[in-house]
Amino acid sequence: MQTTDPKPPVTDEIDPAFERLTPDAPGPALVLCDHATNHVPDWIPGGTLGLSDADMGRHIAHDVGAAGVARRLALELDAPAVLSRFSRLVIDPNRGADDPTLVMKLYDGSIIPANRHADEAEVARRRALAYDPYHDAITRTIDAMLARGTVPHIISIHSFTPQLRGKPPRPWHVGVLWDRDGRLAEPLIARLRAEPDLVVGDNEPYTGALRGDCMNVHGTRRGLPHVLIEIRNDLIAEPADQAAWAMRLAPILRDLIAASGVTAGAAVPT
Repeated sequence: MQTTDPKPPVTDEIDPAFERLTPDAPGPALVLCDHATNHVPDWIPGGTLGLSDADMGRHIAHDVGAAGVARRLALELDAPAVLSRFSRLVIDPNRGADDPTLVMKLYDGSIIPANRHADEAEVARRRALAYDPYHDAITRTIDAMLARGTVPHIISIHSFTPQLRGKPPRPWHVGVLWDRDGRLAEPLIARLRAEPDLVVGDNEPYTGALRGDCMNVHGTRRGLPHVLIEIRNDLIAEPADQAAWAMRLAPILRDLIAASGVTAGAAVPT
């Protein structure tokens, strides 16, 4: 399979909290990447969370390989994309605003020193500087797509570690996470399970039924078709593998979006 990257998409908007790629792209998908980077903004005191470089390179700080898959997938689908520009350890945009794990103090055996004493005021500051602008960018993109008569089919790209500390190895190559709306998730699971080289998780290794998470806010609550795809991060550690997975997923998702029958003005679940 050819994985040579074509000309990259034009970045329409770069903000300290997010980047939007080709927001005027005509495709009916919207690609998201909540945990695209391990970057710690300079407004965090000292510009560091107090973790080692090794810890900051792990899955606890970002979804390894997910950004590369998301960028290439958006290109393949001719779709807009919104990616975060801050580490999930600064504040996690895939958590509800009132979730106690919004700012993690301990994750997979690592204490996050800069978060140990983060009080309500500090969490609110991080929300205003990172979390809220990221979600506002997604909302603006969805609103613009709807305004031009395109129903966004939201595809969120994540990755997971093959094994948590002290836990058994995870057997899945890819997981499909979803809650009440299975319009994309259920046929995607079926399509992926038809491929003999894949072990596919249905709401594994995590559940998609999290109130207030990114898909709940922008997909479920707005009645938009959506799915969260988790790829095991050792399978997408290198750019060529990221491109290959994007190119593997793109034709399947293109088919499912076309088959969904969801158009502007159509009744959708809420």
